Amino acid sequence: MPGEGFNWVCGVDEAGRGPLAGPVFAACVVLDPDYRIDGLADSKTLSENERNRLTLAIKTYSVAWAIGFASVKEIDRLNILQASLLAMKRAVESLSFIPGRVLVDGNHGPRLKCPVTTIVRGDSLIPEISAASILAKTARDAEMVALHERFPHYGFDRHKGYSTERHIAALRVYGASVIHRRSFAPVRVMLNGKI
Repeated sequence: MPGEGFNWVCGVDEAGRGPLAGPVFAACVVLDPDYRIDGLADSKTLSENERNRLTLAIKTYSVAWAIGFASVKEIDRLNILQASLLAMKRAVESLSFIPGRVLVDGNHGPRLKCPVTTIVRGDSLIPEISAASILAKTARDAEMVALHERFPHYGFDRHKGYSTERHIAALRVYGASVIHRRSFAPVRVMLNGKI
């Protein structure tokens, strides 16, 4: 296992910025340069089966990986961008070593004790970020399926908290649960009795 001072490149991405419910997740991955994982791509372009297969490969063959999240309360308190950056920071800081460089998808990066470079569309360009996007997506999806067991009326197992017609219809009938993001307009408007 590497220690401080090694020039390992760590990819970072988040999943779940857009949904109306549930936490936002982030993952970081340090790929093994001696082991190529075929099929890495932006998680949004992959099927669920492909993501699950790649998740297993990433966790098995990477030098290191970690997952972090920020809660719904943190999203509502901080805003979704800051909560996403917090989830990224938690993921990277839970590694057992400090990476030499962190590459983050998008144009905002967390403040870390190592150099951070943001890359727009990095999840489709940089294998380490692609791997992180896959881990973040599968971790968040698993969490939303688990939350479906607690809140079955909303259909979280299908739409994962995104603003679908079914989700909005369920909000009208059942109101907002404790895992709905009250700072997000559709939930806030519903709570104010306007839908």
